[in-house]
Amino acid sequence: MEQEQSKDRSKILSPGRRTVLKAGATVAATSAMGFPAIVRAQSDKIIIGHLTPRTGFLGPLGEYAVMSITLAVEEQNKAGGLLGRQLTLISEDSVNPPTASSKAQRLLERDGAAVLIGEISSASALGIAQVAQRNKKLFMNTGCNSDELRGKSCNKYMFHIEAANSTYVKACGRSLLHDNLIKGKKLYALSADYAFGHDLLRAAKSFVSANGGTIANDELVPTDATDFSPYLLKIRQAKPDLVISNLAGNQITNFIKQYSEFGLPFPIAGFGFDTAVAWGAGADNFAGTWPTTWHHDVNAPSAKAFVAAFTKKFGKPPENQAWGEYVAFRSIVQAITETKTLDTAKLIDYFEKGAQVDVLKARKGVYRAWDHQLLQEMYTVTPKPKAQVKDKWDFMLLGASVPGPNESLEVLAPTMQENACTFT
Repeated sequence: MEQEQSKDRSKILSPGRRTVLKAGATVAATSAMGFPAIVRAQSDKIIIGHLTPRTGFLGPLGEYAVMSITLAVEEQNKAGGLLGRQLTLISEDSVNPPTASSKAQRLLERDGAAVLIGEISSASALGIAQVAQRNKKLFMNTGCNSDELRGKSCNKYMFHIEAANSTYVKACGRSLLHDNLIKGKKLYALSADYAFGHDLLRAAKSFVSANGGTIANDELVPTDATDFSPYLLKIRQAKPDLVISNLAGNQITNFIKQYSEFGLPFPIAGFGFDTAVAWGAGADNFAGTWPTTWHHDVNAPSAKAFVAAFTKKFGKPPENQAWGEYVAFRSIVQAITETKTLDTAKLIDYFEKGAQVDVLKARKGVYRAWDHQLLQEMYTVTPKPKAQVKDKWDFMLLGASVPGPNESLEVLAPTMQENACTFT
């Protein structure tokens, strides 16, 4: 099993990889002789532990996560590192919840990671957060949307760069209300059949019901499903006013492609979304209204700098998962630089006191003290007119930021009543 896990390990971005692995071997030998195994990061390195799915239906998003965190660490090392020390990145394929938990434990105990960053699966994130709490280390959630993670499963050591499901629903819902697609309307929902999809469906039903609409049909779709024709035939028969996607990963790619191929006349929208999965569907198939935390067309100086650096290194623009990794890492860099320490309690205190962070948007963000959710602007995207499309990544029209410039960033975020969080 250990040999299989070792194959998942990505290349570390500093000469310290061999040293770290050698230290692990030394600890194993010491334990065999009866001495306690104590693992500490090398004094001249700061270890960054990164977890994200590289395989399965979330794999395409995980690849962007790895590219982004790689870029971020390289940039910081070129700028002199942190606290006078260089950074070493260890990036792991989290695969599934049990594997994610065991690899998180190994990153902290054996490799001496100072912080954990990443993840996309809400189920895996729960396990990683529990490991972080036991080890009293920060876990920066970059891609998990489940409201439960910010609610009954919240954790003092977990911070959320990614927006909650209810935030995505409210961001897209505003646009749908404006277009008169909810009040008095009959909706048909397709939801990913795992923790994320179930949670998103709950949030969708709550919002739609509160605004005078009805989700008359809802279908749970297995995460390994690639053929959507059975669902599309049911939609054709049901004749809904709006079709809602609560899908995830490459499910969305397949759904968008096949919906276009079927030529159904009903408008579509999504309450969950990732830019990369729309890129996979292509400009000719993309339709509807979708929410997003970020897009490479965001007009902010820091966003433009990130897009330029990412595109130069990888030959294509970053998407929203790449944004999440980058913002998580930059938040950690800011906190460590300002506090001049790696002490977890002091880093938590720094964020909880309301430090503003550059989130590559027009307005800065702030981590809310009572649930550690990043308060920030959101957006919606719709198809760009064909005449304006420049390349295969440039077919989405970015809408105005929400909340608006004169509104509180709290407007879209889960309330205490929606997500009761009590840190233990």
